[in-house]
Amino acid sequence: MKVFTRELRFSTKGEIDLVDVTHEVERIVEESGIQNGQVLVFVPGATGGAIITIEHESGLLEDFKRILKELIPKGAGYLHDRIDDNAHSHLRASLLGGQASASPVVDGRLVRGGTWQQIFFVELDVRPRHRRVVVQVMGGE
Repeated sequence: MKVFTRELRFSTKGEIDLVDVTHEVERIVEESGIQNGQVLVFVPGATGGAIITIEHESGLLEDFKRILKELIPKGAGYLHDRIDDNAHSHLRASLLGGQASASPVVDGRLVRGGTWQQIFFVELDVRPRHRRVVVQVMGGE
C-alpha cells in the first residue's frame, strides 16, 4: 500500500467561514498516482475547524451556518469562556469532528456524491486564521 501526504494552507475570514477545498483534494489524489484506496482530510488543532461534505448551494451553506449558531450559540454561559471566550468553537469542533474520510478513490479519481457535493473546511475559531489541512491518500496503484 502506498501513502501519499500533502498539506493545504490558506487563510480564513473568521467564525464559520466555509472554504471549498474540493479541487485541491482532487488535485492531490491525481498527483498521488493512487488508483484505488481512500483519502483522509484532517484538520490539526482544538478549534482548527472541521471538514464537512455538503452540496455547494448558497442557500444550503447559509442554512448550515445558521443551524450551527442555533445548536451551539456563542456566549451561552459555557464554563470554558472564563478562559478565552471560545467555548462554542471547541464545542462546535467536537460536534462536527476535525477529520473526515472524505471519499474512496476509484480508478484514480475522488468519488463524490454527484455534481454538487463538495468538501469544505469550516473555520470554527472566533477570528481569522492561517490554517493547514493534511490530505493523505492511501491505496494501490
